[in-house]
Amino acid sequence: MSDRRSAGKRVMAIAVFDGVEMLDVAGPVQVFSTASRTTEAVDYDVVIVAAEPGPVRTSSGVPLIAERGWGQLGADIHTLVVPGGLRDDGRGPLVDQKLVEWLRSGAPMPGRVVSVCTGAHTLAAAGLLTGRSATTHWSTADLLAAEHPDITVASDAIFVNDGPVWTSAGVSAGIDLALALVAADNGEAVARLVAQWLVVHLRRTGGQHQFSALLGPRRSTSERIAQLLAWIPEHLRGDLSVDALAMRINVSPRHLSRLLRDELDTTPAALVERMRVQAAVDQLLHTDAPIATVATQAGFGSVASLHRAFARVYKVTPGQYRRQFSTRVDLDESTAH
Repeated sequence: MSDRRSAGKRVMAIAVFDGVEMLDVAGPVQVFSTASRTTEAVDYDVVIVAAEPGPVRTSSGVPLIAERGWGQLGADIHTLVVPGGLRDDGRGPLVDQKLVEWLRSGAPMPGRVVSVCTGAHTLAAAGLLTGRSATTHWSTADLLAAEHPDITVASDAIFVNDGPVWTSAGVSAGIDLALALVAADNGEAVARLVAQWLVVHLRRTGGQHQFSALLGPRRSTSERIAQLLAWIPEHLRGDLSVDALAMRINVSPRHLSRLLRDELDTTPAALVERMRVQAAVDQLLHTDAPIATVATQAGFGSVASLHRAFARVYKVTPGQYRRQFSTRVDLDESTAH
């Protein structure tokens, strides 16, 4: 990462702070640098910036070295990336107030602003997400929505693009987002080559709730419930009544309800609905299947049932969700209703 900048380079500035998540930074850096090394036509220049030049402590304890202070950045920035971090107690996003103030008043606004993981909270505090759609780590999505009701939060999306602002889900999702940026800048063929080099999916299937055990933080899960959680997604079109689920793991319906309440703080019906909604989200984001097909494949008895479930979980219709958050381009409007 040289100090020499040429007119042909896209300068990708990553703003770091004490406590930043290492992978939030390293993931996008690796994608951008790999794109430059594997394709002659791509020339990204990645620069790490902080309040002052010098070492910055990451959450892992391994330091990063900032080449420049935030105030040394000029108008040559192509993309500004704001990674995330968690407070020392792990109970909420780490929002660096110096970074917020710089974003509010002193930052040269490039053509594209990006957040990784809980970095969305920093963008929100600086007013950069007002009136936009965004995502963040699943564990802080509800907090982002509560603190900033003017933001439409897609809690399950891997990344969201709303105009010049891009936001990603938790930690490793920064790699997904960076690949999408490479595709937007250079075409999908280049992004696919980068993904092959990194041995990652160009577009992973499923939303981030698949990695959060669907229902957020939970206590230790018994082997029976763990088996049930793995079995349900493969049988969404079958009988998933409480009696059928209880029979599957050889317990009474009452005991199953008690296990789910104690271990996951949910009910059998709510668990099944959430998994069916997740399956529907996967199709809406990554296929152009008609809504009726989505409803059938996800195990909903009708399109009306799918609509009611989406209203409860996301407060929008399936078609609205697809139009706001799909990563597919040139979506046929006839499939989005």
